[in-house]
Amino acid sequence: MSADLDPVVYLNGEWGPLSEARIPVLDRGFIFGDGVYEVVPLYATPQGRAPFRLTQHLARLARSLGKIRIDNPFDDAGWRTLIAQAIDANRGEGDALVYIQVTRGVAKRRGHAFPAGITPTVFVMVNPLAFPTDASRAQGARAVTAEDKRWLHCDIKSVSLLGNVLMAQYAAENDALETIQLRDGLLTEGSSSNVWIVKGGKLFGAPRGPRILEGIRYALVEELAAEAGIDFEEREITEAELRDADEIMISSATKEVMPITVLDGEPVGDGRPGAVYAALYDAYQRAKARELADWALHAK
Repeated sequence: MSADLDPVVYLNGEWGPLSEARIPVLDRGFIFGDGVYEVVPLYATPQGRAPFRLTQHLARLARSLGKIRIDNPFDDAGWRTLIAQAIDANRGEGDALVYIQVTRGVAKRRGHAFPAGITPTVFVMVNPLAFPTDASRAQGARAVTAEDKRWLHCDIKSVSLLGNVLMAQYAAENDALETIQLRDGLLTEGSSSNVWIVKGGKLFGAPRGPRILEGIRYALVEELAAEAGIDFEEREITEAELRDADEIMISSATKEVMPITVLDGEPVGDGRPGAVYAALYDAYQRAKARELADWALHAK
């Protein structure tokens, strides 16, 4: 079995094949979804697979753990070592991602309140990843809209993702890449992405807070907009503004920055990826090149 099909994973201090990894059924993550996760993209370089925006991903992991009161099992240096070991144990061609999951741990019995004296479960794996192709970027993607029915702590990167799963399935059933969600007539986010609109050459993003998960690419898109000379405003965006936008984009670790050219069967703007998207994607590529060059320099 290839490493891609049966990667070497880390589970509670042990390394081994994914097919042999096991957790007890009373793990709080399995019983209650009581845990958080993080996804770090890895770009292929001549020196090996390089993590992108790792500092920011680890900071968000720490924030999520803190918000649900799980002690962080590692400090920043410890996580970096563990991730480097996971990458080294899964050498391969092409881009990939590191998936990290931390649950509250294994309880002695099923009960809703936090049990005392248990050790968090830590799981780390590396999976191959295919980013959107140049052809798909040139065409743009389809999206659909739906009411946001999730809980009101979307800012925690929780493993309790049933609402997101249902919205991702809704997109798949409607031949779309993403479902863009609306709550009380206002834009929140996609099932697994932040959403951006453009009107009159200006970029807008929904406000950070408990209604959305602040993607690592949220701050990055802000940086890219400044670099490209694009005005940006973070504020509430109405459904009418979403539907009347000149451009719509989504951003995530696995999609980078991706144009949406069809929304609920109707063209967005002129139905083609727009100039603001093109400028942001070019700036994204430059930012990625800078960070990967810096990684390669320190990896030597």
